[in-house]
Amino acid sequence: MHRFKVYLLNIWFYPVFLSAFTLIPVLALMVALCRPFGTHRQAMRRFRRLMVFWGRVVAAIPFPLVRLKYELKGSNDTGKAYIFVCNHRSAIDAFLLGVLPHEFVEIVNDWPFRIPVLGVFARFADFLDIRSMSHDEFMQRAGKLLAEGVSLVFFPEGTRSVDRSMGSFHSAAFRLAIQAEVPIIPLCLSGNETVMAKGSPLLCPGTVRVRQLQPITYAEFADMTPFSLKNMVWSIMARELAAMEGTT
Repeated sequence: MHRFKVYLLNIWFYPVFLSAFTLIPVLALMVALCRPFGTHRQAMRRFRRLMVFWGRVVAAIPFPLVRLKYELKGSNDTGKAYIFVCNHRSAIDAFLLGVLPHEFVEIVNDWPFRIPVLGVFARFADFLDIRSMSHDEFMQRAGKLLAEGVSLVFFPEGTRSVDRSMGSFHSAAFRLAIQAEVPIIPLCLSGNETVMAKGSPLLCPGTVRVRQLQPITYAEFADMTPFSLKNMVWSIMARELAAMEGTT
């Protein structure tokens, strides 16, 4: 029965997923038509929110065989810029972030920009390829987005883990948080590693949980180094993931 569900899920998902790519140019055209009636900043806000909507559409395609649960612990201001820090277990993680009620861009390696259609619009939305630019250029562009009220999403492990263990974090997100004086919000993703395992293109039935933790304010880490801050956030997320997965 499980194998039948896997076949059924993928036979349904991939054709619909590929057809969903046609939504992106349509959404971009809608934004372009509204451009004369507002500022560039307003147009970019609309475009990014439409990209998030597209992500939600993609995440909803495999329902009910794949269920996505968004869990909010604490509160935050959706009109304020944050640095979101996520653990990374699956190729579907970027689409899961469509649950966030924020305007945001993702900090990525170069692979999303190689995807036809999606890569073009990811660049237009100001997704940042951290590997293709110098440290100074990255900090300048990321800082500008934060100053405009745009949140940033980091996967500081840099690569997907092969199991439930969380790899060590790179420091870029934490250097930026200290320099820009922006709160950090940890995001814990669980179940994604079984829905699409690393190295496999197949979706499997399951439940994915995206748990958004309480913001860590600048006042809480103002006197910390990037090294100590990243270790603190890593520890918070590791404890939360252990609690979510019943390993405490």
